[in-house]
Amino acid sequence: MRENTAPILVTGGTGTLGRQVVARLRDSGRAVRVVSRSPRQNRPGIDYVGGDLGTGVGVDAAVRGVATVVHCAGSAKGDEGKARNLVRAASGAGVSHLVYISVVGADRIPTASRLDRMMFGYFGSKLVAEEIVAGSGIPFTTLRATQFHDLVLMVFQQLAKLPVVPLPRDFRLQPVDSDDVANRLAELALGRPVGIVPDLAGPRIYQFTELMHEYLRATCRRRLVVPMPMPGKAAAAFRSGANLAPNHAHGKGTWEQFLSGRLGAQLRQAATSDQ
Repeated sequence: MRENTAPILVTGGTGTLGRQVVARLRDSGRAVRVVSRSPRQNRPGIDYVGGDLGTGVGVDAAVRGVATVVHCAGSAKGDEGKARNLVRAASGAGVSHLVYISVVGADRIPTASRLDRMMFGYFGSKLVAEEIVAGSGIPFTTLRATQFHDLVLMVFQQLAKLPVVPLPRDFRLQPVDSDDVANRLAELALGRPVGIVPDLAGPRIYQFTELMHEYLRATCRRRLVVPMPMPGKAAAAFRSGANLAPNHAHGKGTWEQFLSGRLGAQLRQAATSDQ
């Protein structure tokens, strides 16, 4: 089967990033296959197949006949196991391009100590998954991106339920819109394997407290925000900017624009439901 006619498999294709990658690949004219643990109804050009990357069940069938895999499935832990199961199946199926989304700082945030793993284990897990992909023998492309606006919003929504909001002192973030990441991933998936590509970060670097204050302002809330010191080598790396990519601020969407679009849509939906 020719590579430009074979379906592209997207793992995590029902998540925040994966859904957008699937849409862009479909818009490009490519057939897309999505592996999902939950049954879903197929759509024109999108075939949903059952599979669990965590256990490996169904993954062999999911990669059969596929030339390119975009690995978007991720979680706070367990990325290593998912990567191993995917790589094993993809190697056996003759996949010729594996595209992986990682995180900026995966190679710079230390997670050797128990404390660092407890607080920042996600970065270590992503690095191990990167190494599994790179050592698989499958031609690959890895993109590291900064934290998504969606993730920052989810964290802030939970923190804002508290009367006093504790935030790490002197932490900075360079959040990126998942839309920008999806565009880049789709572009990479439609191209040839090129190894680790330049990072992708949002257009602005913010103090963590600045992001929270902007969220509180946008939601008309008043909370006391208290910067808290954080111990450990990983926290020190964060304070030094190891999670930032100032030379790769190619994302277009700002935090303010994201909040305006997301919260504005929620307000409009609430107003409609009240009518």
